Amino acid sequence: MKFTLSWLKDYLDTDKSLEKICDRLTAIGLELEGLEDPAATFAPFKVAYVESAEQHPDADRLRVLMVNTGKETLQVVCGAPNARAGLKAPLARVGAKLPGDFKIKKAKLRGVESFGMLCAEQELGLSEESAGLMELATDAPVGTSLREYLGLDDQLIEVDLKPNRADCLSIR
Repeated sequence: MKFTLSWLKDYLDTDKSLEKICDRLTAIGLELEGLEDPAATFAPFKVAYVESAEQHPDADRLRVLMVNTGKETLQVVCGAPNARAGLKAPLARVGAKLPGDFKIKKAKLRGVESFGMLCAEQELGLSEESAGLMELATDAPVGTSLREYLGLDDQLIEVDLKPNRADCLSIR
């Protein structure tokens, strides 16, 4: 059976660590199969704000964006149709890895340097299709981890249920 730590804490009033909770689950006769952090891939992505968007001098479909990360302003070249000033979107900085092991590098697109990438839901593995960048709410705090902003900071616990533990077939 798989369940998240936050779901378990809906029924369990505790401030114990994940390790202590797992030890206790084992002590009551449940075999711990594994722990996963399904949202670990979102840790390097930040909420960013597009301060300005200018047409690329040598490309019709590209825009040169000045993106506020909360600590600094970066230049990012983007081809998404919804890239515009005032947009808040996930930012992958140089060095971040997208799902599929695609590493973001400093790039030069048609002569203009880009120091990161604004991301679509598809590029983050959140959707199979996308029509442009993932648009975040206007009140999204700039510089916040995307993982934290989306509420994905949770652990997945898996226990192996034995036939003699029918009492554990429900999270409650």
